[in-house]
Amino acid sequence: MSTAAVIAVLLVAALHVWFMVLEMLLWTRPLGRRVFGLEPAFAERSAALAANQGLYNGFLVAGLLWGAWAWPGAHGRALLLFFLGCVLVAGVFGAFTVSRRILWVQALPAALALVLVLLAR
Repeated sequence: MSTAAVIAVLLVAALHVWFMVLEMLLWTRPLGRRVFGLEPAFAERSAALAANQGLYNGFLVAGLLWGAWAWPGAHGRALLLFFLGCVLVAGVFGAFTVSRRILWVQALPAALALVLVLLAR
């Protein structure tokens, strides 16, 4: 895999580690509430939902790291295309349903990494 593709995939994975930490560990804390614009009472009531969402971000990280590790084999490329595609779709969905900011923070890095993986040989 090209150096640019590796860096892009690892950046997307790192972003999702951060999202996982925010959702699973910091959701009810001041930083988590500030990032997501949450009132304390709502953060407390929705903490279990956020933790579940954070766990899914962890699965995306695992898939991206698995794909990067399995590269340059065909399976590694297929894993990266699948998991980057999942991140991209989730980012676009989030942009339409939650905040347009998600398009730039999640979907754009995934799209760039996806293009770089497609171009890498």
